[in-house]
Amino acid sequence: MEKFVKFTGTVAPLDRSNVDTDAIIPKQFLKSIRRSGFGPNLFDEWRYLDQGEPDQDCSNRPINPDFVLNDPRYRHAGILLARDNFGCGSSREHAPWALADYGFKVIIAPSFADIFFNNCFKNGILPIVLKANIIDELFSLASADEPLEILVDLQNQRLTPAGSGAIEFEIEEFRKHCLLEGLDDIGLTLQHSEQIRQFETKRRTKAPWVFLT
Repeated sequence: MEKFVKFTGTVAPLDRSNVDTDAIIPKQFLKSIRRSGFGPNLFDEWRYLDQGEPDQDCSNRPINPDFVLNDPRYRHAGILLARDNFGCGSSREHAPWALADYGFKVIIAPSFADIFFNNCFKNGILPIVLKANIIDELFSLASADEPLEILVDLQNQRLTPAGSGAIEFEIEEFRKHCLLEGLDDIGLTLQHSEQIRQFETKRRTKAPWVFLT
């Protein structure tokens, strides 16, 4: 997993509450477990005017001009600004896969669904919880004619909108460590690879029948 230390990105303001994982990546795209290739189908039913299917070429599909990601100001956004209870619904990990594959590194909201929140950290996305009044201010800034850029500094736990003061945010220390070091569950396990090898060597000696073929 790529290390997350600092990130500067344009903000896409998704002014909706209770955005569930089926809206983030609809059920027909869950057949694949590649972790990549989901970006073109992120928010598929809101983003396009036709029915999307797996492995479909999305380049010529009719787009919904009223959806935020189709606005030229936000087309290459790396930070998603949302409302309450983002990521609710089913526990599909495809949702953060799709967000990451599109290019989102940070999601800012007043609250997140628990499983989605945890899955973000496992996939290199930083979910930031801020108070509702601060979220309102960010929506006002992000909805202006000029797109809003924010610098996110994970080490110092603050984000700084262009032309504004810094805003501090909270993050659990272990999750912060994992993002800073680029460690997902596999990476954490591999930190103990030498101990694992030693255990397997001893196990072969004490229980050789387990390894018979």
